[in-house]
Amino acid sequence: MSGSMQTDIPNQPDQYVVIGNPIAHSKSPRIHARFAAETAQRLNYSTLLAPLDGFVATAEAFRAAGGRGANVTVPFKLEAFAYSTRLTARAQAAGAVNTLMFDGADIIGDNTDGLGLVNDIVRNAGIPLQAKRILLLGAGGAARGALLPLLEQQPAQLIIANRTLSKAQQLAQAARAEFPDLVVAACTFETVPADCAFDVIINATSASLQDAVPPLPDYVWQARPLAYDMMYGATPTAFLQVAAQHAAQCRDGLGMLVEQAAAAYALWRGVQPATGPVLHELRMEMQAAEGR
Repeated sequence: MSGSMQTDIPNQPDQYVVIGNPIAHSKSPRIHARFAAETAQRLNYSTLLAPLDGFVATAEAFRAAGGRGANVTVPFKLEAFAYSTRLTARAQAAGAVNTLMFDGADIIGDNTDGLGLVNDIVRNAGIPLQAKRILLLGAGGAARGALLPLLEQQPAQLIIANRTLSKAQQLAQAARAEFPDLVVAACTFETVPADCAFDVIINATSASLQDAVPPLPDYVWQARPLAYDMMYGATPTAFLQVAAQHAAQCRDGLGMLVEQAAAAYALWRGVQPATGPVLHELRMEMQAAEGR
């Protein structure tokens, strides 16, 4: 009997998890419980701690027990990519998997991170990306995961800036091969073109984890763009603090977290949950914890 067939037991809720290490802090169970209540779906969603050298064994044990799907977070997204038997175009472009769907013998890997980013900007912030000028900071996994969904929005221009130029150039070259009609370029942080009035600047670097900011010239802020940091916290990141000093519109990655979860939920359940209520709740809780 396949892993997915074992859940066909009367009154047995479908089982989902988020796998990571560490994982106890994850907001995903709360988010998916809210989605399930809102959409009248019967499921259980919990955290699953995998040993650093035991992702595949942990995922296989969950699948064998009848698990229907899983989210995957750090540090296992690359292993989840290799573990998948089929990959979506988004996962292939990202080179990493954050969402697994178990369908009989198939393990379908997807990546909803970039879609979550785009949906948060377009739907929640109300800022269309079509024909806009975008500066993407970083050329690591987060930037790679965002690239395809951003380019699908048909921006007027997308420039990838990174500390190491060659990594940004590799990403830009791959993007141009996939979207030959779009303007995609690469540069270092310090050499961002001065003649680009950016509409959106997205921080996909890990600098915020060190309370640091990529060394950008002041002129990148001249058009008062949307400044988006994929990181989030109770207080603004260092990147968003600098952006605010330049009168930019600021948004952190909490909405991206909720939207990527909603995209995964829709893949699993075939229904799109509303994200506004749980995003508002999480924001209010974070602010209350900070005493604001």
